[in-house]
Amino acid sequence: MVDRRQILAGVAGIAAAGLVPKRLQAAASIKVDDTSALVVVDVQNCFLPGGSLAVKEGDQIVTVINKMARGFAHVVMTQDWHTEGHVSFASSHAGKKPFETIDLKYGKQVLWPDHCVQGTDGAALSKELAIPHAELIIRKGYHKDVDSYSAFTEADGKTTTGLAGYLTARKLKRLFLAGLATDFCVAWTALDARKAGFETYVVEDACRGIDTQGSLAKAWADMAKAGVKRIQSADIVV
Repeated sequence: MVDRRQILAGVAGIAAAGLVPKRLQAAASIKVDDTSALVVVDVQNCFLPGGSLAVKEGDQIVTVINKMARGFAHVVMTQDWHTEGHVSFASSHAGKKPFETIDLKYGKQVLWPDHCVQGTDGAALSKELAIPHAELIIRKGYHKDVDSYSAFTEADGKTTTGLAGYLTARKLKRLFLAGLATDFCVAWTALDARKAGFETYVVEDACRGIDTQGSLAKAWADMAKAGVKRIQSADIVV
């Protein structure tokens, strides 16, 4: 299994990423069935234009996600939910700036601007999302001393959110991922989904990336190696 922490290491994998085709191996069309679930990752105000950790063009995916969601009976959403003074915030480390990295006991950690603090407007899901039938919201990153990009497992690689058990209990086997950001929370969720045995698709036009130090190309390369399929929303048939 690919070491997910390599996503945070910077430019090491950029050359390899050039070998990855723009469209990874996937069927011309993918039929949504009763075993399929849409996982909407962190479409929150802090990650949208004007937010403290805004992802470029992040707002453009909302319409795509809303349209897709209408075709899924099963939708799960995730929400970054940090404490004040979270270990992942640059402001929590004297002399450090956002997007620098530090070593923590669980590995490399990118330092971020303060974002998605519990109970703040920035942590709220976008009001433009129109998915009233979403069945579950997974909150992550609420342990002060460990970050959590993945919807399945925190950055220590051991602490789970319970999502895998929930999906298994519901007999859901095929996951379609959308949201923010492609190269961090979406990618880590996709890698963990594959590790847990789920058939996994990332819907490229329903995601946007941060792309710090080559992280976006590296994330796509790592996902391809793990068997994640890279598709477009138009490939999905409901």
